[in-house]
Amino acid sequence: MCSADVRAQYEAYPYPERKPTDERKRLVTGSPSLPVEMDHWLWGGARDWSQPLRVLVAGGGTGDALIQLAQLLTDAGRPYDITYLDLSQASRQIAEKRAKVRKLDGITFVTGSLLDAASYGPFDYIDCCGVLHHLPDPQAGFDALAAALAPNGGMGIMVYAPHGRSGVYALQNAFGRLFEGLEPRQRLKRAKAVYKALPDAHPFKRNVRVVDHEQGDAGFYDLLLHSQDRPFSITELSNALERAGLELAGTPEPMLYDPTPLVGDCGAMPMLERMQLAEDLRGTFKTHVVYARHAGGGLAPPMGAPDAVPHLRGVDAEMLAAHVAKMGNIAIDTAGSAFSFDVTPDAATVLRRVDGRVCLAEIGAGVEAFDDVWAQVEAALCGAGMMHYSKILL
Repeated sequence: MCSADVRAQYEAYPYPERKPTDERKRLVTGSPSLPVEMDHWLWGGARDWSQPLRVLVAGGGTGDALIQLAQLLTDAGRPYDITYLDLSQASRQIAEKRAKVRKLDGITFVTGSLLDAASYGPFDYIDCCGVLHHLPDPQAGFDALAAALAPNGGMGIMVYAPHGRSGVYALQNAFGRLFEGLEPRQRLKRAKAVYKALPDAHPFKRNVRVVDHEQGDAGFYDLLLHSQDRPFSITELSNALERAGLELAGTPEPMLYDPTPLVGDCGAMPMLERMQLAEDLRGTFKTHVVYARHAGGGLAPPMGAPDAVPHLRGVDAEMLAAHVAKMGNIAIDTAGSAFSFDVTPDAATVLRRVDGRVCLAEIGAGVEAFDDVWAQVEAALCGAGMMHYSKILL
């Protein structure tokens, strides 16, 4: 269970700060819990989406993951049954209002602890973002979610990472000592005054990657005044999953966890060591977003499989193809890093055929050495989280 301070925080400052009326003009999206991305990493891109997806949003907050998943499945015409679970009544009320504005059905709202998740399951998919690192015993949270997961199910998890949050924990510790015993609104007022007096050389003020404190009172409080917050390295996260009987299935942008562009060939270094090396060398990860499943029970993404159906994310096929035809490469800027992948001219031809409905056998029809061409496309786009495999629209 959370502490009294944590509960009081989220009743006073539901996080993230959202206005239900904004649902009329925009949908907040992001990894994890994008259906196509989920299918890619958890079910080999071949889930039968005619079958209802049983979902738990554990620690659902003000509803970002809930609304994203329900809306995208609704838009795709796919059945679902989602359980929203959170301890904060104030957060739940916002999430319910957001769902009402969008007229979303198939959602059950529950006020409670994710430690009791198994009593509501089992679930095909569990979203748990920004929660486990706030538990007094995070491992108990990993264990509880694993117990609620169906045998062939999977999870999307986000936890904080240490390097990209430089300066955060020093301020959390200082503010915790300074404002112990104060109610949340007093803490916030006094912390903002102290924050203004901090020297510009403070590690937090030099950290350009963390901006929550600039995005409203809830963001400031969650970032700098949280009383229960611990980060995970990718190794620590993997170990926590393993202790719960789970395994890492993938990350939305796997190329960021590849140290090869920074150090060259890593030889036979084990995958987790490679990922940790990349985290330490890049030094910019403020979160880890991963997909997980029961150990030994998953399917790998269907790279290059003739019946696999690719979907592009965040990029128009025609515009990308035009760039490739002109420049001969796929250039990607992500998380403060720039990547460039050389591709053959035929890559433009095949990219124009990617529409989320056509399989690779059809995309490659008539293209000489298609396997080699497509391998170049996969290396760039799947590595950057810009392409995934799923038959959701078939």
